[in-house]
Amino acid sequence: MFELIGVAPQALFGQLLLGLINGAFYAMLSLGLAVIFGLLNIINFTHGAQYMMGAFGSWLLLNYLGTPFWGALLIAPLIVAAVGMAIERVLLSRLYHLDHLYGLLLTYGVALVIEGLFRRFYGASGMPYANPIPGGANLGFMFLPYYRAFVVVASLAVCILVWLAIERSKLGSYLRAAIEKPDLVQAFGINVPRMITLTYGFGVGLAALAGVLAAPIYQVSPIMGSHLINVVFAVVVIGGLGSVAGSVVTGFGLGVVEGLTKVFYPEASSTVVFLVMAVVLTIRPGGLFGATR
Repeated sequence: MFELIGVAPQALFGQLLLGLINGAFYAMLSLGLAVIFGLLNIINFTHGAQYMMGAFGSWLLLNYLGTPFWGALLIAPLIVAAVGMAIERVLLSRLYHLDHLYGLLLTYGVALVIEGLFRRFYGASGMPYANPIPGGANLGFMFLPYYRAFVVVASLAVCILVWLAIERSKLGSYLRAAIEKPDLVQAFGINVPRMITLTYGFGVGLAALAGVLAAPIYQVSPIMGSHLINVVFAVVVIGGLGSVAGSVVTGFGLGVVEGLTKVFYPEASSTVVFLVMAVVLTIRPGGLFGATR
């Protein structure tokens, strides 16, 4: 079969694995964006910088404090989430009564400031991070690195847990109610501003967690988030703004599509996601999982 399509099985399955890995990061980042947009109705342009901060946090913990990867996997997202909550309280909370464009512009400016600070201290070149799970398995048709398999499984598990928490738990019902009727929810004794802050921190923490997972695969660099965020926004739009399920399914699906495109038509691999976005918006403007009017 592989001879008929003129592709070596190692190349095909290797690109499929790469597509799943990229899809895992797309899914986690777009999931965080969907959570934030669903409650705050703000497109968080700082998301790519917060992904980069997660990767840098793990790198700094390893090189300056000797913290192993598994410790950084817990600590770095919590630190970045705390920074995100401070940004929400100090800056974003002042804009909720204004047009949503102001929130987008503010988060874009904050992203530029964060990236500029990291470039000032660490330059634009990337820094390696040691592989925490060396080795791999020879499957015959391809070589499967253990850590890359772990990233795909861990990302999928996180996405499923977040979906269950939002769609199938009492906390998720409170969040959805706070979106529709914040005054009514507050009348029942629930602190809506605190819920908003914690939700923003949670979305930021997901971005940072993706950054920590990405650190051993890609070089840790101040511009790693800006290279990824445009694709992630396209994923969110295709899946449907605010749709948790759409973010997960579309993230993994487009990662695979991108990987297959690199096998059969490499020249289009950097634009295929945006081509899919154009087609989807033409047929279904609300996205694949979004509300239709």
